[in-house]
Amino acid sequence: MNPNEKGAILIDVTGSGDVVFDRDLLSRFGHPVMVCHGPEDSACPLLSGSNCELVDQAHGVMFELDLDQPVHRALLRRYQDILAEDVPIRAVVRPGQEHTYADLLERVQVWTKPPDAAQLDGFAAGVEAYDRITD
Repeated sequence: MNPNEKGAILIDVTGSGDVVFDRDLLSRFGHPVMVCHGPEDSACPLLSGSNCELVDQAHGVMFELDLDQPVHRALLRRYQDILAEDVPIRAVVRPGQEHTYADLLERVQVWTKPPDAAQLDGFAAGVEAYDRITD
């Protein structure tokens, strides 16, 4: 990667869609932002063991998840299995789920409400740290 290039951020909004991540703010931090709403006609290829081009490009991932749904738990596990350990993962979950699913969220920074600008800036800094590691 060119030292002036910043890694891509993947926003996975397979949840209810209640949270709106500030894609424009993340872009202003200099990161390409990709959004996945999940496949329309089939199950997520990650859950069948296939690769995903968006995930392969991601240097950071943000989710909105309802961890009471088994498919959301499976998806989060799969991301953690295939992403390098240094790739920052953030998830907005329903209040209380951060405790109920603490083992699953061990590697994930959890938000229980939409992230503000400072939290997004911190996430972007984590992505930039990962960029430096992969250079």
